[in-house]
Amino acid sequence: MGFEDQRFNVNLSILFTELPLLERPAAAAAAGFTAVELWWPWIDSPTPERSELDALKKAIEDAGVQLTGLNFYAGRLPGPDRGALSLPGAESERFRANIDVAADLAGSLGCKALNALYGNRVDGVDPAEQDALALENLVLAARAADRIGAILLIEALNRPESPRYPLVSAPAAVEVADRVDAASGLGNARFLMDLYHLSMNGEDLPSVIDRYASRTGHVQIADNPGRGAPGTGALPLADLLDRLRKAGYDGWVGLEYKPGDRPSAEAFDWLPR
Repeated sequence: MGFEDQRFNVNLSILFTELPLLERPAAAAAAGFTAVELWWPWIDSPTPERSELDALKKAIEDAGVQLTGLNFYAGRLPGPDRGALSLPGAESERFRANIDVAADLAGSLGCKALNALYGNRVDGVDPAEQDALALENLVLAARAADRIGAILLIEALNRPESPRYPLVSAPAAVEVADRVDAASGLGNARFLMDLYHLSMNGEDLPSVIDRYASRTGHVQIADNPGRGAPGTGALPLADLLDRLRKAGYDGWVGLEYKPGDRPSAEAFDWLPR
């Protein structure tokens, strides 16, 4: 088993970024991938012009790849932000304005997973106030995802790189997903299990897999240390993916790693052909 028995998709917001956005889907296809995922591509605009949305849709369709995951608007990512939905004021409003835009784009491409990053803690704001706002916005996002037959993903990040992000463990992210399901009544909130982030937090990855595989809607990988390709660090990723498969996870595995000092097309030499 190992890497041979997995369905990998490539994240076009961290790989192939040396190319313009509209050229990345074809580059992924040329590298042998049939599926891609994206962070929200327009970091300054939750509601880009229709022409921009249509151009991205066409690039994905022309490349012949499937969009399997899309983030809602999350602020400046990459950058200092880690989401917008729990931030009172303008950023929360931007997230809400983005919900149907992102869902419509995903739905038009048959994408069945939408990722909602929670957002950082804000100085001077009661965390309970942020959590209440987050739940309101996540329920709206869950309804939009349900409208297109998709799941809503809740992701745990890592504390060293995201010290103000409150969801820095698998249990914390799953607890939020459970709260969203209880509030929405839809049952479509799932855990996004990013093995790199969880390893950075020092979590027991086999235990996390055994406990939460059934609540997991998507998996992402990168090696640790370095967030590079599998084999550049010390994580036993093939064994961990085997364990996930045996625990019942049969979904996509997103490649969300940095290519290093080489073109992205050369960063897949670890993959069995």
